[in-house]
Amino acid sequence: MVGKLWMVLFAWVAFLTLEGIAVAQEKIRIAWAGASPANSAIWVIQEKKLLQKQGVEPEIISISASPTVLQALLAGEIDVTATSVATLVTSRLAGADTVMILGIVRTFVDHIITAQGITTVEQLKGKVGGVNRIGSTSDTGLRFALRRLGVDPDRDTKIITAGGNPERFAALSKGVIQFTIIPEPFVREALKLGFRDFFDIGSLKIPFWWNSALSREAIVKAKRPLLLKFARAMVEAIHFNKTNKEEAKVIWGKYLRISDPEGLERAYQAYTSAFPENLLPTPEGVKTLLDDLAPRDPKAAAADPKAFVDASLVRELETSGFIKQLYKK
Repeated sequence: MVGKLWMVLFAWVAFLTLEGIAVAQEKIRIAWAGASPANSAIWVIQEKKLLQKQGVEPEIISISASPTVLQALLAGEIDVTATSVATLVTSRLAGADTVMILGIVRTFVDHIITAQGITTVEQLKGKVGGVNRIGSTSDTGLRFALRRLGVDPDRDTKIITAGGNPERFAALSKGVIQFTIIPEPFVREALKLGFRDFFDIGSLKIPFWWNSALSREAIVKAKRPLLLKFARAMVEAIHFNKTNKEEAKVIWGKYLRISDPEGLERAYQAYTSAFPENLLPTPEGVKTLLDDLAPRDPKAAAADPKAFVDASLVRELETSGFIKQLYKK
């Protein structure tokens, strides 16, 4: 009798062990592009192991630019990525089944940085601007801001690929470019180098998903429970950023590779105020870009912003009470 009992106990332990291994083997592939606090939720997920707590082993990949991230998503090499609405819109207008599942940064947070000699909007005309890469988020953001300032980026200026922040600063110093777009916390570095903080694009308060989580409709359908865990981890990471200021800034500094306290403080204030609590993606942030593209792209003019967004994952988290409990509302 005792022998049979041990056999039952052994079988039960073995079952639980195998079940635990199966859960631990659940994997998700996540990519982020660009050294910006817009991606800080993913950094927190990695540092605080928020997905591992849900039985998911993430593979988190840093990729140089948004167009490359999109290629990886469409090729099935990643499940979800944090990038801009520009990547979403251009890919979907081209026929891809990309969809926004989370809204992370709901407006512009960049600054236009110029050489000291440029003090008026009119002086931007005829000048050369630099972005990370043509077609990247920085390119889209700069062009959008210039149009809002009354400058046609195609007719009035020339915009070129200039690389990351250090390369853009070097190009400004050498006079290769005369203006660029830079996010916090690198604005303070620009000031130290003698450049001008020409314009805070965030002051426009334009509805625009500067950073969002994208997947593909096929992936959402096939891996919905997994993506729901990802969404939960992202909401939890945003809550961490908003409520654990000093530890959050340490994590940001690690991934941004800076230690300047004032720069990190400026970045923290700018981004945490732009993070929504529930990360609900909305069509309004998509419509802003579609409206901007419409005069030049008939597909954008005819597109329905609602088709670009899947808010069901966040809605499910809201219904479960998770977000309300997190913020103790």
